[in-house]
Amino acid sequence: MKNSALPSKHLYDELQRSPDQVSLARAALYIAQEDYPHLVVEDYLAMLDRMAATLSQQLPADRYPLRMIHAINGYLFTELNFRGNSIDYYDPRNSFLNEVLERRVGIPITLSLVYLELAQRVGFPMVGVSVPGHFLIRPTVDEMDLFIDPFHQGEILFEQDCRHRLKQMFGEAAQLEPQHLAPITPATFLVRMLTNLKLIYLQNRDVPKALNAINRILLIYPEAVSEWRDRGLINYQQGLLHKAQIDLERYLYQYPDAADAFEIRRVIEQIESVQDEP
Repeated sequence: MKNSALPSKHLYDELQRSPDQVSLARAALYIAQEDYPHLVVEDYLAMLDRMAATLSQQLPADRYPLRMIHAINGYLFTELNFRGNSIDYYDPRNSFLNEVLERRVGIPITLSLVYLELAQRVGFPMVGVSVPGHFLIRPTVDEMDLFIDPFHQGEILFEQDCRHRLKQMFGEAAQLEPQHLAPITPATFLVRMLTNLKLIYLQNRDVPKALNAINRILLIYPEAVSEWRDRGLINYQQGLLHKAQIDLERYLYQYPDAADAFEIRRVIEQIESVQDEP
């Protein structure tokens, strides 16, 4: 039987490192091991190493940032044909690094991860940027105010482009705030990956995998209060009333005035009424 505790322990241990020492690729592969128990993490890290070694031979002699970006784009998106999966965006395979490396298709965050890992290996550090409704990366060299969109073949964007896209997606009232363009931590990066998986599994009615994703989010961010609520509601629907009550009461203790507090209290009352039945 698969031991699901082991990948979670490895994930937790990786995140105990200082943020600049965390291997996002390794952590993402530990997440994938939950669904692919025979996955060998070192094999995929070695694949990234080989890709970076090939890329390094194609880099310009004068490593100006824009020339570096064009070289990485050419290798990833032209030579290797990595691309965004706009046809089947919600295929869970798009969220697993091993599948993205093998199939060469993914969603914004996983394609960004591949890009970040290659850039790091060739000495061109970049960071992830979690803009609303999308995911971008940006160079850290000289605090450059430009962004790369790996989902769209490494398109180069400036802040005004990001602002325009946000309004296209969410309406003219949407505002691009400074925190939207700030680098995110490895933990936040991984939680966003897991949140994508959670939503896909809920949409597919795959309750065990959705719960597993929530548990890993809470492993990384125990203070993610909304995840207690979601786990509680799922357990309630599954008839796991005691577990549900613990999470829902914990949620209300932290947010007694939450917008959904009335509905959550009703669920707790229903749980208590069932438990009080002879």
